[in-house]
Amino acid sequence: MKLYPLKFTPLYKYRLWGGEKLKTVLNKNYSETSIGESWEISDVKNDETVVANGFFKGKTLSNLIAEFKGDFLGTKVYEQFGNEFPLLIKFIDAKTPLSIQVHPSNEIAKERHNSFGKNEMWYVMEADENAELIVGFDEKLDKTAYNSLVENGTVLEKMHHEKVAEGDTFYIPTGRVHAIGAGVLLAEIQQTSDITYRIYDYNRVDAKTGKLRDLHNDLAIDVIDFEPKENYKTNYKTAKNVANKLVHSPYFTSNFLVVEGTLEQDYTQLDSFVIYMCVDGNLELSFNDEIYPLEKGETILLPAIINKVKLVSQSKQAKLIEVYL
Repeated sequence: MKLYPLKFTPLYKYRLWGGEKLKTVLNKNYSETSIGESWEISDVKNDETVVANGFFKGKTLSNLIAEFKGDFLGTKVYEQFGNEFPLLIKFIDAKTPLSIQVHPSNEIAKERHNSFGKNEMWYVMEADENAELIVGFDEKLDKTAYNSLVENGTVLEKMHHEKVAEGDTFYIPTGRVHAIGAGVLLAEIQQTSDITYRIYDYNRVDAKTGKLRDLHNDLAIDVIDFEPKENYKTNYKTAKNVANKLVHSPYFTSNFLVVEGTLEQDYTQLDSFVIYMCVDGNLELSFNDEIYPLEKGETILLPAIINKVKLVSQSKQAKLIEVYL
């Protein structure tokens, strides 16, 4: 059986800060409350998503990589990562703020946890009035000053708070302290890793455990980048029917597509799988005379062997994040 565009069954994750927007805005289908994350495409151990459509329904990413190798991942991607899928794709709904946290680099994550590091990016899909993201610091700190802020519970005062709206995009490299604020719904693209060092958590008790969540300041102190940046937000263009450069990093490439009418995509020169996250509107993807509908809040993966697809917007415009290695 030949490969085709693949949809996966999301995994829904309880989070004490989770809300209802994954269901009410993105039409996700679950009955639990406080669902904060929809893992769209995941190869995290014990949290693998499975194919939802067609002949390969029920197969995991590792099943498909083992069978198709470079035809699935791309030859160079397969040479680098073998049977491990390198990205984790999510939608996140923060009803209340996430903890202040930081992620370790590839080298430290490998040494401490035998894991990839966690470089990631955020694309804001919806934000309540005055909703904010917390990214990096507003002034330079050293470890001593930082430690006293943590001990006093005042680390938030020195962090950079930025009010956000739909379309705002941020790259969060490893070492950059960050948090999603209350009232933000976003798309997240990251390396395949679930390693997070929690620094501050508002002294919240988790209703499911009746306990405070663990903090990891002893692990975090060695990985934090204390240098403030002039601008944390990613600037990008929104031209129609072309790939607008979004976040290009050593770990993934992302572009912003505004599809109006018909857009034909040719990946003949690209040696990688491609993922589309639909962040607004809806469209139909055509491949080999088959139609694959894609709604806001849905994700689809094109195996590397697929070179040409046609995208036809069904709304006035459909907005996609295009992701590949």
